[in-house]
Amino acid sequence: MEKYLARQPIFTSKRIVYGYELLFRSSLENFFSNTQLDFAVASTADNFFLFGAEHLTQGRLAFINCTRDFLVRDYGTLLPKDRVVLEILETIQPDDEVVAACRRLKNEGYRIALDDFQDSPDWRSLTSLADVIKVDVLATPPEEQKRLAKKFLSTGTRMLAEKVETYEVFGRTMDMGYTYFQGYFFSRPEILSRHDIPAHKLNYLRVLQAANRKDIDQNEVAQRIKEEASLSYRLLRYLNSPAFFLRGEVRSIPHALTMLGERGIRKWISLVAIACMGDDKPQELIVLPLIRARFCELLASLARVKESANDLFLVGLLSSIDAILDMTMEDVLKEIAIHKEIRDALLGVKGSLRQIFDVAMLYETGSWDRLDRETVRLGIEEEAIPGMFIQAVDWAKGILTGQQPDEAPAL
Repeated sequence: MEKYLARQPIFTSKRIVYGYELLFRSSLENFFSNTQLDFAVASTADNFFLFGAEHLTQGRLAFINCTRDFLVRDYGTLLPKDRVVLEILETIQPDDEVVAACRRLKNEGYRIALDDFQDSPDWRSLTSLADVIKVDVLATPPEEQKRLAKKFLSTGTRMLAEKVETYEVFGRTMDMGYTYFQGYFFSRPEILSRHDIPAHKLNYLRVLQAANRKDIDQNEVAQRIKEEASLSYRLLRYLNSPAFFLRGEVRSIPHALTMLGERGIRKWISLVAIACMGDDKPQELIVLPLIRARFCELLASLARVKESANDLFLVGLLSSIDAILDMTMEDVLKEIAIHKEIRDALLGVKGSLRQIFDVAMLYETGSWDRLDRETVRLGIEEEAIPGMFIQAVDWAKGILTGQQPDEAPAL
């Protein structure tokens, strides 16, 4: 259980990733209630050091939830103070021991955040120590969000709006003075009119359309790719990298398509088009669908549906295309001819593909209780999921850097 971990990006107002919240199982508090230091070390080591701080956060800050025992036993000092923000959970009673522990951490140079903050006299002793105050925008009325920002910004404390799910809420809290933002606003962006989409992105959509027709025409696909120079370059660069394990050097677009075969065309053209369309977006928004694509593909074997691996890859890859294009998913899918089951999965319609995608999302967001139920229902070996997620992260990194991943992706 200590190996189960999810990460959720925290953005600045410019949608640049500031850090990641590392999410543990809800049983973390019981885990740390054990008096043996070995258990605390195992938890932090497995989830931060063993997986690798750089691997998990790419040099950005890691926001880590703290239980009462974690604080008062000074387990936080096991973590590098320049790499973490220690989050005080709202369920913790800020008694003298907790306040003293937080003061020790502050004196040693650690950053402290207050999670799901609700203003009350009991918390006054901790607000003076907090670097970041997190406000749940779903549970806190807008007028209270504004009041809290006005009150604490004057003290130099940074405000973080969490559970931001729409662009409207993102804009409103940004206007209130909130500095950081956490939630799924990046997958539900501001909707722009169809004509505001840059022309080159329409070219990428046309390539996706051609590559995902029921009866694929390789000549049409090749012609569409040739019409977009950046896409041609990106495709050839990727296919000539060690990450693709292709036999022989790719000499031309038609040659690349012949080497890939029909399934490979659908898969890799989709991947390259997504990467190109996201050039002006935060890197996290591009890395995310790559990780999801590979993760869903790996889960296919775990769910004993290996025949659906390529379809699941596309579901994961296209799952955030709405954010990349600043369109609704419904409008994007009008432009892409894809299999009905893939389309349904992307629109949230229940089916075999959606069930496995949901498992990937439950793990990604740290919804452990629901994950337990779904893996039991689908007969998935839950213990194998963390390793697959790490494989997916490594693979995505290899794709973006051109480095060779540990294992070849299945075409």
